[in-house]
Amino acid sequence: MLDRKLVRDLGRLWAQSLAVALVMACGVMTLILALGATRALEDTREAFYDRTRFGQIFASATRAPESLKSEIAAIDGVSAVETRIVNPVIIDITGMAEPATGMLISIPDDGEPAVNRLYLRSGRMPEPGRPDEATIIEAFAEAHGFRPGDGFDVLINGRKRHLSITGITLSPEYVYAIGPGDMVPDQKRFGVIHMHRSVLEGAYDMKGAFNDVALTLSRNADQKEVIARLDTILKPHGGAGAYDRTDHMSDAFLDSELEQLRAMAQVIPPIFLFISAFLVNMILTRLIALEREQIGLLKAVGYSNLAIAWHYAKLTLVISVVGVAIGAIAGTRLGHGMASLYGDFYAFPFLVFSRSPDLYVISALVTFAAALVGAANAIIGAVRLPPAVAMRPPAPTGYHSIFSGSPGRFRLPFSQLTTMALRHLVRWPLRTGLTTLGTALPVALLITSLFAFDSVDHMIDTIWFRADRQDATLTFAAQRSQDALRDVARLPGVMAAEPFRAEAATLRNGHRSRNIQIIGSDPETDISRVLDQDFGPIKLPPAGILLSERLASHLDLVPGDQVEVELSDGQGRRVLVPLVGVTNSYVGLNANMSREALDRLSGRGVRISGARVIVDESRINDLYDEVKQTPAIASVALQGISRQRFRALVEENIGISITIYVSLAMIITFGVIYNSARIQLSERARELASLRVFGFTNGEVSKVLLTELGVMVVLAQPLGWLIGHSFSRLVAKGFENDLFRIPLIINASTYAVSSLLVLGGALVSALIVRRRIDRLDLIRVLKTRD
Repeated sequence: MLDRKLVRDLGRLWAQSLAVALVMACGVMTLILALGATRALEDTREAFYDRTRFGQIFASATRAPESLKSEIAAIDGVSAVETRIVNPVIIDITGMAEPATGMLISIPDDGEPAVNRLYLRSGRMPEPGRPDEATIIEAFAEAHGFRPGDGFDVLINGRKRHLSITGITLSPEYVYAIGPGDMVPDQKRFGVIHMHRSVLEGAYDMKGAFNDVALTLSRNADQKEVIARLDTILKPHGGAGAYDRTDHMSDAFLDSELEQLRAMAQVIPPIFLFISAFLVNMILTRLIALEREQIGLLKAVGYSNLAIAWHYAKLTLVISVVGVAIGAIAGTRLGHGMASLYGDFYAFPFLVFSRSPDLYVISALVTFAAALVGAANAIIGAVRLPPAVAMRPPAPTGYHSIFSGSPGRFRLPFSQLTTMALRHLVRWPLRTGLTTLGTALPVALLITSLFAFDSVDHMIDTIWFRADRQDATLTFAAQRSQDALRDVARLPGVMAAEPFRAEAATLRNGHRSRNIQIIGSDPETDISRVLDQDFGPIKLPPAGILLSERLASHLDLVPGDQVEVELSDGQGRRVLVPLVGVTNSYVGLNANMSREALDRLSGRGVRISGARVIVDESRINDLYDEVKQTPAIASVALQGISRQRFRALVEENIGISITIYVSLAMIITFGVIYNSARIQLSERARELASLRVFGFTNGEVSKVLLTELGVMVVLAQPLGWLIGHSFSRLVAKGFENDLFRIPLIINASTYAVSSLLVLGGALVSALIVRRRIDRLDLIRVLKTRD
């Protein structure tokens, strides 16, 4: 009998139940989506790294003898060693005006590398005795439509050579392939080329030597000890400081993506589960209030409290099952789409969305638990009703005048119908507050997603228009004298040039340390500027060092402290340098000095690593052509292209998220407003019908209910702004890492757009309820007893 009643209740409450189920589905979908994508990335990364024997420790040197390989292999905990020759090159591609940058990496003449093996997608590996054969990574090949048998020109140590492509590969080192000086991957302008070791030995005069090494470790190896021993071995040969996989650029970006997915799984689903619990409580509380007499009769004829509690719990679980089913289907479909996007973005040979049964079980159990928690108070209220009390009508609602102490002295400037609506809001403050909170959450959700647009605009303005304002950054193959700046200034189209010096170094403060690059610039630099924490340009001091805020925090330093600096030049000198200021930077961990101070610190005289240039746009192609012919230039970063790529990539990713979040916010808005309106309509149907009988029009009667909704929706806006600001702060903090940080910038337009979207959803919900008021059956409603 109770099951038949359950079916009838669901048929009568189908619209409200569906609204609740959709909100639950949103929580299930985001949970499956985030956890599934996280598992897909983690499992794929682990399998790919294991198959290709991706290194765990990396180091570079100026020129180290091959005889050191056996000494490195003898370090306790090292299981495999691969010494290599690695050098940047300029790539000249027919039909492409701007020069591309490549990374040339050696592979053994015979067999596979012991570390960092290549995954061959198509074609074959280069054959011994054919010095102009090479493989390229897949992203670069697809960007230019290259296939095995095609070719391109590269500038190798001053000589232009035509390389023939034999194979398309994937590399564990370049899952996230980003070129020197770029902030985001540019598949057209950065490629990774693998050639036989003997070819590069001859090209770079590195016979019996190497400048790069990668290691894998045994299971119980001490990474810190291995790094210390490796640094000791390579230091006399220009070792630049060893580092582990967590500091590898490609893996660090992948870790950042996983952190964002984990944050999504921790923040977003609880919002939907909270709202669904709230809605379940609203529906059951009203249903039990309407069925007081039936509950009393059921108890009177022998149904136990447990049977009645289970009846209403089953109603909750049926709604939850519908929500879980919808969410599981939507989460799986979106998960496959997200896996495809990640497969395109990250260079994995495969990426399969995880559909582990436990993922769905966890989502279902969490949803059921949230729904039952929301229903608990209403069910307990039903169980506690004595049969005699339950079969009596509830006591009429008691209202009190807010201004009863001042009769005739003050009169609210509202009509009687508006006063009725406001009195009802004040009479049920908890319900009013919770409904307002439920309406505020979609506003907060929209702000949390839309603020990214504001932050990205601010980042672009700060990075490309306040700090790095150059058109291009030219990096030399080796450090050169000051005279090289004159050569740069004579390049076609160059209107202004500023030199810089980059030195790899280890900064220490007690047990804390970081391997970074110190950038030395002229004090009066204007093209590329260092910014203080208020985004104003800083004149570089003649002595001392400036650190970015995050780097200073990592090292636990404040201005006035001494930081120990050890340049990775093989000399092993450690110098205490005063920290003279903290800078503002959204990208990386930055350390800046005046070029003169860095020259003194190095003890090797005046040297420059490259130049930042302003270019006459009308002669940009002439500059490109000259750079392709200049052996001294190892790489070129084009700021305009980098900025466009950054904006396009971020907006593409944000666009997908915005579409999802707007849809979810509309579902929440509809679920909260529609259910609240339906419940109020059920509670006040007799009152509204009486007004109709007294001669009030449909519009006037609707005003009573819609005013209540309108007040709660309006009150929800500032609350949503406040919660959205807090959520945005948590998101910005959660996404912060050593690679980049997102500034918390929320423009007034973002608050306005978020509110307008929610107000639009509330209006649709209100119009649906208004239609029900117009179709109210007056005779049936007025027959209900008081």
